[in-house]
Amino acid sequence: MRVWRHLAGVLASVVALFPLVFVLAASLNPSGTLTGSNDLFAEVTWRHYATLFTDALHPFPRWFVNSLVIGVSTAAGSVFMGACAAYAFSRFRFRGRESGLVGLVFIQMFPQVLAYVAIFLLLSAFKEVFPPLGLGSTLGLIMVYLGGALGVNTYLMKGFFDSIPRELDESAQMDGASHAQVFFLILLPLVRPILVVVALFSFVATMNDFVIAGLVLTDPDRQTLAVGLYQLVSYQLGQSWGVFAAGALIGALPVLILFQFLQRYIVGGLTSGAVKA
Repeated sequence: MRVWRHLAGVLASVVALFPLVFVLAASLNPSGTLTGSNDLFAEVTWRHYATLFTDALHPFPRWFVNSLVIGVSTAAGSVFMGACAAYAFSRFRFRGRESGLVGLVFIQMFPQVLAYVAIFLLLSAFKEVFPPLGLGSTLGLIMVYLGGALGVNTYLMKGFFDSIPRELDESAQMDGASHAQVFFLILLPLVRPILVVVALFSFVATMNDFVIAGLVLTDPDRQTLAVGLYQLVSYQLGQSWGVFAAGALIGALPVLILFQFLQRYIVGGLTSGAVKA
């Protein structure tokens, strides 16, 4: 029985690692094509990595920094806004509370593609009134990400807040603590795993997004990594798959590092709040 478990583990590892190995081989292959990378590591060159940082037409470092800024800002905003909304739904009783929760779930049922036209028209209108929040602005893209993730993050965090006894709140309030002190000093440290999970998922989703970022960011100097790297393979007669593979590997490093440091929170953050709604 143990032999089959080991074989299944080895097979799963091969399936998971082969795409990464192939992309690494493509980034080191001097031909710059995917078909030329079938002979894994037959020829090795670091020319594609050097091109990433020297090509003036494709400013990879600027794209990378833009993605990090947008990803970190979205992750921090998603955690703060989602935690505040989840605390309100979990601890307070007000008119429209139940319908609000049902509405959050109902909205998530619609595919995101339905909102693309509305997002474009809304940001175009904002550009005429308040350009820093309009089409082509980094702040506008961050606001779109925050609004899109608020519903699912609120519902996810609410289950976690519900699992914490109310007696902690009441005890702190009897000692003179305000709602803000209870929220920031008592509850947030206790729900740290779900905060980390929401931040991580928001960061990963932002780093990987292509459609919304390509729709909102029209200035090449403000584009994200996913949108910028697409330009390397979008030309029919000038596809640079080697440079694209090198950029994809470097772009994956922040996500990989975050997973390594935060993986101990992921399982607990996803399961601990699922026992009570």
